[in-house]
Amino acid sequence: MRRFDHFAVIDWSGQAAARPKGLALAHARAGNEAPSLLKPQDGWSRPALLDWLRNHGEANTDLLIGLDLSPALPFVDHGAYFPGWRDSPPDAKSLWAMVDDEAREDEHLGTNGFLRHAEIRRHFRQHLDCGDLFEPGRGRLRVCEIGQKAMGMAPSSCFNLVGAAQVGKSSLTGMRVLHRLAGAVPIWPFDPMPEHGPVSVEIYTSIAARAAGIRAGLSKIRDGETLDAALAALGSGQHRPIPDYDDHSTDAILTTAWLRAKAGLPELWAPDAMTPQIARTEGWTFGVA
Repeated sequence: MRRFDHFAVIDWSGQAAARPKGLALAHARAGNEAPSLLKPQDGWSRPALLDWLRNHGEANTDLLIGLDLSPALPFVDHGAYFPGWRDSPPDAKSLWAMVDDEAREDEHLGTNGFLRHAEIRRHFRQHLDCGDLFEPGRGRLRVCEIGQKAMGMAPSSCFNLVGAAQVGKSSLTGMRVLHRLAGAVPIWPFDPMPEHGPVSVEIYTSIAARAAGIRAGLSKIRDGETLDAALAALGSGQHRPIPDYDDHSTDAILTTAWLRAKAGLPELWAPDAMTPQIARTEGWTFGVA
């Protein structure tokens, strides 16, 4: 089993801003010292985090990176991301390239250009604009998101871009970053596992919260005492106090500790339900066995 010396989690955001408030990055070394929050004085931007990732790729750091975003849209249920459209991409890497190309005029790695495409917008539920091909109810889910539901989680469809629980905007902006990381940081399970250097995986912070003993409905930590108790449940020492105990910062810190604790479990790297087709088109959430 591949070993890592460093662990990091990026709590991602799709907010249309230069420095979204929802971006947070935590880092930990192997061992049991608590993860620390890494934050520039003026906050993170998506391009700055892309540079941070590329720098570790260039340095060949043995770093496991958890990205809190969905790396692809549902594919398996209908055999396509955009069924009925002849230009629908055949796999995730082609999808990332399409998102990045269609949104090339958007600032801050935004994705409005992609969502304005006449065929693509038909599949998404946007503010005051529900596409005629958006499936009613929760919307389409990936296979691993169905697995998340079986674990008691409440995943949201990436085709839904409305509401506080939506993850589609952050996931689409994340796909632009994944496209630009090609050749710099391998992305599991789309790329082979390298013997050395960084690897990124998709994570779901609620899985870490449940593993730390925080029950459903109370997964957001907003004080240091609760954070330390959750870290202890994952075998981690106490954290250094941080200026603001916002959801994004505490999610990043706790999930980094969880990623370090679970990275050595072979079954999480080879889930039974993940077929080669799923690995190529939809990807998988690390932690969904």
